[in-house]
Amino acid sequence: MAMISASEKRILVTLGDPAGIGPEAALRAYMQIDGDGAAVVFVGDAEVLREAAALIGIKPAFQVIDSVSDAIFEKGTLNIIDVGAVKGLSWQKCIPTAIGGWASAQYINRAVELILKGEAAALVTAPISKEALKLGGINFPGHTEMLAELSATNDYAMMLVGGQIRVILVTIHTAIRNVPELITRGRVLGAIRHAASAAYMLGIDTPRIAVAGLNPHAGESGMFGMEEAEEITPAVEAARQEGIPVSGPYPPDTIFYKAYKGEVDIVVCMYHDQGLIPLKMAAFQRSVNITVGLPFIRTSPGHGTAYDIAWRGTASGDSTAEAIKMASLLRIPSGARR
Repeated sequence: MAMISASEKRILVTLGDPAGIGPEAALRAYMQIDGDGAAVVFVGDAEVLREAAALIGIKPAFQVIDSVSDAIFEKGTLNIIDVGAVKGLSWQKCIPTAIGGWASAQYINRAVELILKGEAAALVTAPISKEALKLGGINFPGHTEMLAELSATNDYAMMLVGGQIRVILVTIHTAIRNVPELITRGRVLGAIRHAASAAYMLGIDTPRIAVAGLNPHAGESGMFGMEEAEEITPAVEAARQEGIPVSGPYPPDTIFYKAYKGEVDIVVCMYHDQGLIPLKMAAFQRSVNITVGLPFIRTSPGHGTAYDIAWRGTASGDSTAEAIKMASLLRIPSGARR
């Protein structure tokens, strides 16, 4: 599929934590997609991006702008809105720091502000660090929660795509011990609804949505837990009554094989690692995160800041390039602005 042209959709790319691989990955992604028609504008610190460009040996024509409307979408031209968060500061590379966490939050704030003003319809976020955010006094566990608050979104879900496997999560960033009490029919039904919305964004008009159980063998008729019978199955039945094409709950140890074989379009998962382990096993380098429920498109690479390999000139841009391509291909959700 061809990406949407510059005249149809503008995409902002935040640099993530400047201490991590985000700036380098973003530049390598830019090299992959440059000239393909995506209207990309970076949001971050120009001096960080220039240093990353020198590190990997590229010399794009930097176009520092204040507004997306000033961007020049031509091959070889790199548009960046310079937030100036680390300007004049002694910031450190390869470790989580207060400056890095604060700066990454400023990039996100600026990008969302631009989108809500109607200057862009899609956001691609390079990785941030939860530890660095905390050090920087930013009280969010991650991108998803921050974006929801900035856009006044109360109902949202995290979806990840990697090859044939697509997963959407009922619970996101919480300890495993908290998961069972959070598996309610309301939350499961909400995730199924988000799966249907995600299918629309992906252009899947007749989706096959499957729900994974929480317990081994999907509870085995109550032998290994009652969450399936008391919460998950009623949610699946309620979704069917709404006309959503969904089935389950299925044993978690078999449903992902069906997804891998292309027999299922989206798997609704009960907790973070249930969905992300099989997905990253299948497509670690090219997995993409999509936040469903926001009033704009948001994607991100499926990896983290990778401080251990940051600023060595070896980080891959594949996942970030996939995130940009995905943002270009997704249908714009209701309420989004161009």
